[in-house]
Amino acid sequence: MSVSATFRGNLVLLSQCSFCCDIRLQPCLPPSVGYRHLRFSTNSLKIVQNRRSSGKRDIACRVTEPHSEQDGDIEEKEAHENGKTQSLENSPEQNVSQSLDGEQLNKFEDENLVQNNEQSVDNIEVASGSPLPGVKPQQLEEAIKIPKETIEVLKNQVFGFDTFFITSQDPYEGGVLFKGNLRGQAAKSYEKISRRLQDKFGDEYKLFLLINPEDDKPVAVVVPRSTLQPETAAVPEWLAAGAFGLVTVFTLLLRNVPALQSNLLSTFDNLNLLKDGLPGALVTALILGIHELGHYFAAKDTGVKLGVPYFVPSWQIGSFGAITRIRNIVSNREDLLKVAAAGPIAGFTLGLVLLLLGFFLPPSDGIGTVVDASVFHESFLAGGIAKLLLGNVLKEGTPISVNPLVIWAWAGLLINAINSIPAGELDGGRIAFALWGRKASSRFTAASIVLLGLSSLLNDVAFYWVVLIFFLQRGPIAPLSEEITDPDDKYVALGVTVLLLGLLVCLPYPFPFTDEVLASF
Repeated sequence: MSVSATFRGNLVLLSQCSFCCDIRLQPCLPPSVGYRHLRFSTNSLKIVQNRRSSGKRDIACRVTEPHSEQDGDIEEKEAHENGKTQSLENSPEQNVSQSLDGEQLNKFEDENLVQNNEQSVDNIEVASGSPLPGVKPQQLEEAIKIPKETIEVLKNQVFGFDTFFITSQDPYEGGVLFKGNLRGQAAKSYEKISRRLQDKFGDEYKLFLLINPEDDKPVAVVVPRSTLQPETAAVPEWLAAGAFGLVTVFTLLLRNVPALQSNLLSTFDNLNLLKDGLPGALVTALILGIHELGHYFAAKDTGVKLGVPYFVPSWQIGSFGAITRIRNIVSNREDLLKVAAAGPIAGFTLGLVLLLLGFFLPPSDGIGTVVDASVFHESFLAGGIAKLLLGNVLKEGTPISVNPLVIWAWAGLLINAINSIPAGELDGGRIAFALWGRKASSRFTAASIVLLGLSSLLNDVAFYWVVLIFFLQRGPIAPLSEEITDPDDKYVALGVTVLLLGLLVCLPYPFPFTDEVLASF
């Protein structure tokens, strides 16, 4: 493409060639704007000077495609032969009529630039190794892309030397991923960048400050908020949660009626027997309810929005707890840790109090629940407390009568412990993510699933739980707004405590209960 134009006085944009040059020389723009895009080849720019008798000098600028020197001479010769090269006129009126209007040229430049940008963006593939796992941008009717002009504003006015110095950029789904160097504390830099982004674009875009899984370096991701709309379910959330809740109530009642557990089909002929399981079901449900209330209050305090809890029924222990979705983007790892740890802490606290009361209080009927002492070997925490409080009464192979509250509270503790496994989107998985980051969390998830899979060969509870995690709670956890800053030490201690309590409840008690057995070793 070749375009000729004449001009006088100030320089204006003459043309833009998509093959070889992008010249922007405008009289009203500051140098910083014009120089950024000034690039051309010496073979593509030719200046012809015409000296007139009047002493005035006119300049014509031609932009041609880059060819070899020989090809350029041949083309120029052919153009002269065909009359394509026009001489410059002396009269001002003719100069004005032959020159292009400045506004038309600018409009032509903008249209050309937008067209070239769209073509270039369409030809670039999305970067692999997504730092936003768990986010599925909505498939809208029209593809949403951040315009190039907006990206330039982001690079020059939103980010900067004082926050995040950009070194490169890659397209990401409907947004853009910036790589660079983080300046100062991540939390403070995120606040500054977010404030500038809000001032420039309002709520149109969302900023993420994350760790790139490819090289463990900080990256910034900006995506249109319209691509992050929550998914809508075909069935109303409260309706599905209510159905799961009713089934869970039934399994909690059934779990505390041994006569019906051996023959589930007889349950419908003996529904009146379910009332015998009401006390135990209420205690376990109370622990589950306190667990969910802990999540609710922590979420309210941190601005996290939670979905309706789905209580998962279980024939073995009454319930596997509840699946609760986080419906918005969590601000940072500390807020996630607060929400994830609040539920198990509340549940463990109430469960331990009720367990201790069960050991201290005698059964109301004088008999209580008769169990074999070996049952306390199934939990390190329950077995240790039983050994500490019952002493020599706890003998190997000897039946022992305990308050049913011990068994009910133990079931509640076990449900809390299962939810504290550091895997996927369980409370324990979210805690591990908040404590040590995304990469460590994925490793904990893999290890937990493998261990549960091995345990399922001997324990049917582990089998059902590993299936539930693999298909419903495997993750990955949705990205946080800022994932770089570590939580405060006091919340780290809280999270570690939850993980340790869950481990103590699930691990078996390995030591013998009587001194005679210990002396025989």
